[in-house]
Amino acid sequence: MKSGLYDSDFEHDCCGVGFVADLNGRKSHKILRIAIECLVRMHHRGASGAEEATGDGAGILTQIPHNFFARECERLHIILPQAGEYAVGMFFLPDDSAERAHCEKTFERIAFEHDLQILGWRDVPTNNWNLGESTKKTQPFIRQVFIGKTDKIVDTAHFERKLYVTRRWTKELLTRENSAFDETFYVPSLSTKTIIYKGMLTTHQLATFYLDLNDLAYETGLAVVHSRFSTNTFPNWNRAQPLRYIAHNGEINTLRGNVNWMYAREQRLKSELFGDDFSKTLSILDAYVSDSGAFDNALEMLHLAGRTLPHGVMMMIPEPLSEANKMSDAKRAFYEFHSALLEPWDGPASITFTNGEIIGAVLDRNGLRPSRYVVTKDGLVVMASEVGVFDVEPENVLQKGRLQPGKMFLVDTKEGRIIADEEIKEKITGKMFMD
Repeated sequence: MKSGLYDSDFEHDCCGVGFVADLNGRKSHKILRIAIECLVRMHHRGASGAEEATGDGAGILTQIPHNFFARECERLHIILPQAGEYAVGMFFLPDDSAERAHCEKTFERIAFEHDLQILGWRDVPTNNWNLGESTKKTQPFIRQVFIGKTDKIVDTAHFERKLYVTRRWTKELLTRENSAFDETFYVPSLSTKTIIYKGMLTTHQLATFYLDLNDLAYETGLAVVHSRFSTNTFPNWNRAQPLRYIAHNGEINTLRGNVNWMYAREQRLKSELFGDDFSKTLSILDAYVSDSGAFDNALEMLHLAGRTLPHGVMMMIPEPLSEANKMSDAKRAFYEFHSALLEPWDGPASITFTNGEIIGAVLDRNGLRPSRYVVTKDGLVVMASEVGVFDVEPENVLQKGRLQPGKMFLVDTKEGRIIADEEIKEKITGKMFMD
C-alpha cells in the first residue's frame, strides 16, 4: 500500500525477540514473569515515536491458562470444557458498538456453519493510563471469545483447521462489505493451545495495560516475547508481535518474489485435510501485512495443511546447498525437492516459532541475526536476541550457546528435552523418503 513517500513494499524490521520454556512442560506463573522481565530488558530493541509513551509494538504469546480462564468464565456464567477441548480467540474490534456487534455476529454465524459452538465472550480488562495519545487514539476494543466443538470435530488438528477457516472466511466477508474492516477487525490469536496479548505498546507497558498478565492464576509452560523496531513502516496494533506462530527479528529481503509466487500458485493449491473449505482460506497472505506477517501466514498454512512446524520452517528457511555445506543425501534431496515447491524466504532473520507444545528458533543461513540461549539445571530454557535478558547463577547453568546459521534449536516440552538440529532434520527427511 502506497501513501505519499511511504511504500509498504519496502518495510523492514529490527526487533527484540526471545522465548522462555520449562523443559518438562510444567506450567507456572513464574514462566510468565520471567518472559515479561526478558521483554522489558529488550526495551532498547523496540522503538517509539515523538511520544516516548507510544511504542512500535510489544507482546507475548503463551499457552492457554486454563485455570485462570475457568475462574474468569465462571464469573461470567460461561462453562468451559476440559483444557484442550475448547479454543480461545483474542479479538481487536471496532470502537463503534454497531460495527462491533456486526463483526461478532458474523463470526458467530460462520463459526456455527463450521461445526463450532460459541460458549461466550469476555471483555479483556485493560488500563491505558500510561499510553501515548497516538496509541490511545487507535486502541481497538479488545474481547475474547471461548469456542467449543461439536461431535463432527474429530481431533485437535481438525479443530484448529476449522478455527482457521472460520477466522479467514469471517475476515473475507467483512472486508467485502466494508474495506475499513481490514484494519478494524483483527484476530491476533484463535487456537486451542496458545493466546497472544499484544499491542502498539512499549515493553514496559504490556503488563500494565493487560491486567490478566498480573494475575497469579495465569500459568504457562512457555512464552514468546517480542519488542518491535520497525525501521521504515508505520506501527499499529495489528502489526505488533508475536504473530500466531512466529516472532521475528530481521528482514525478509526476498519478500516481493515470495509474495508474488504465493499469489501465483494459490488457485492450483489443494488440500485433502481442508477439502472444500480450502477455497475459503484464500488468499493465504493477508493484505497489507509486514514481511513477518506474510511469513507467519505462509507457515500457518503449511502447518495446518499437514506438515509439522519444523518441516514448514525447513521449507521456508533452507540451509545453503553449496558443496561446502556437508549434509546427508536425504537432507540434500529434501531441500532440492522443496525448492521446486516453495522459494526460500531469505534475509537476515532470527525467527522463533511455537504451536504451544514445541518451541524453537531458527537462524538465517548467513547467520546475520545472532541469538543466544541458556539452559539451567532446574529445567529452564531461555533464548533471546541478545545476552543479559535473564539473570542466572553460573552454578545453575547446564548449557549455553548461540544459534548457528541455518540451524534449528528446538525444545519439546512433551518429551522434556532439547532436540538437536541433526536429529530434527534427519527424522523429517528420512520419514519423507520412506513415505
